[in-house]
Amino acid sequence: MSRAVETYDVTLRDGTQGEGISFSVDEKILITEKLADLGIDYIEGGWPGSNERDREYFARALKMNFGPSKVSAFSSTRRAGISCNDDVNIQTLFKTGAEVAAIVGKAWDFHVRAVLETSLEENLAMISDSVRYLKQRMDKVFFDAEHFFDGFKASSDYALAVARAALDSGADAVVLCDTNGGSMPWDISSVVKETMEALGGDPPLGIHAHNDTEQGVSNTLYAVREGVRQVQGTINGYGERCGNANLCSIMANISLNMGMRCAGDGKIENLYETAHFINDLANLNPLRKKAFVGKSAFAHKGGIHASAVIKNPGTYEHINPALVGNSRRFLVSDLSGRASIVSKAAEIGIKIEPSDKRAQEILAELKNLENKGYEFEGAEASFEILVRKHMGLYKKRFFVEDIKTSVERAGKDGEPVSFAEISVNVDGTTEKSQAEGNGPVNALDKALRKSLERFFPAIRSVRLKDYKVRVVSSAKGTDSVVRVLVESGDGNTIWNTVGVSENIVEASWEALIDSMDYKLLRDEL
Repeated sequence: MSRAVETYDVTLRDGTQGEGISFSVDEKILITEKLADLGIDYIEGGWPGSNERDREYFARALKMNFGPSKVSAFSSTRRAGISCNDDVNIQTLFKTGAEVAAIVGKAWDFHVRAVLETSLEENLAMISDSVRYLKQRMDKVFFDAEHFFDGFKASSDYALAVARAALDSGADAVVLCDTNGGSMPWDISSVVKETMEALGGDPPLGIHAHNDTEQGVSNTLYAVREGVRQVQGTINGYGERCGNANLCSIMANISLNMGMRCAGDGKIENLYETAHFINDLANLNPLRKKAFVGKSAFAHKGGIHASAVIKNPGTYEHINPALVGNSRRFLVSDLSGRASIVSKAAEIGIKIEPSDKRAQEILAELKNLENKGYEFEGAEASFEILVRKHMGLYKKRFFVEDIKTSVERAGKDGEPVSFAEISVNVDGTTEKSQAEGNGPVNALDKALRKSLERFFPAIRSVRLKDYKVRVVSSAKGTDSVVRVLVESGDGNTIWNTVGVSENIVEASWEALIDSMDYKLLRDEL
């Protein structure tokens, strides 16, 4: 039977120490539910001794049922010179009612003297007392040996004494931390091996790696190979400085590439959904280049690659993307070949035979447009409209006859105000609308909606979710060509459209027209 590895997620504590990442109590509860669905063994909810938000989280989370997954509370060892009964952090942790705890203590003699400003002997007593006190009152107690690998390099005898103190006091595992994230995989491997031999038998060890040298995942996997039983990390690698080891990649590699069992086995197909759900709650840029769970992880752009993948996915994919809940994507650009056009069309439900001359016509127009500055990788709705036009599957639902925009400001200190006026023709009937906005594009968007809503009430559900402008060529200064990407949604679907022009308003207008056109198109299919 393959060896099992426990997963311990620290997204809700270590992950929130990352720059720009913060979760409300409600969001932390939602994330806990997602992590439980993924099959995580232990979910560290936060440090109740440090803030009111985490105390509220535990008050709510510990009343809920997360199946086999256990919610863990974090704290530090007792302070120097006082008992556990008098230590606020220890008491607050215990009073949460959590059955599982992780406490952190120093494993580097330099930190004991310089940071804690106490003796090496007192630090060992702090560890022993804290673990023993909590173990008598809780089901599971893990000890995070902070700076273990740096401490081992400085004084292996003391780092090992720290590990022994925790184990002898009843710790269910000693988690070896590469807190500064500066160790190399071969360092991790040799230190873990020496530690296991020095402690004797098969000691319960874990690994907690940071990613300051881009080795967080590698260091974790090397430790697993040497026999550690528990892996700690964060979803998507969130965390302080350069982040923690990415638990998504760790779980996928253990399950799919190392022949071992981890919490995600049987649920690993939830990995993609979990990663994107949490990333959306964090309000960060979409995941694209992340291994296994990125939108680009199984995306094929080059014509040769796409053609080969169609014949056999194994030619350019290391696993079946469905194993982690991801999917294969074919991108279209001026690097595409006819096979990419055929495959991309199939994704949107349009069948084109490879021998159909229209496939070559679509490819030719695509390359011509991209030469002018268009980019369809991130504007798949505009690409679908282009394909349908060539295939005779497109019907123009409205025509814009006149457009007028203006920007005015009253006095040198006045606020600028934008106005737009448009005329839209639907089946011979013309509708004129005016609107005011905080910019010409916003005003045009409002005016267009006013005109279209009379004929197409479903337009009311469309919301502009994102708007991006990029200068395609800056050779002409303010007269340069710009590309505008618009992301729209209706509560059920999100789509992207593109416009290109030397006039930023015209480029924006083109993308907006495609967005409304696409909404009407999809509603009729």
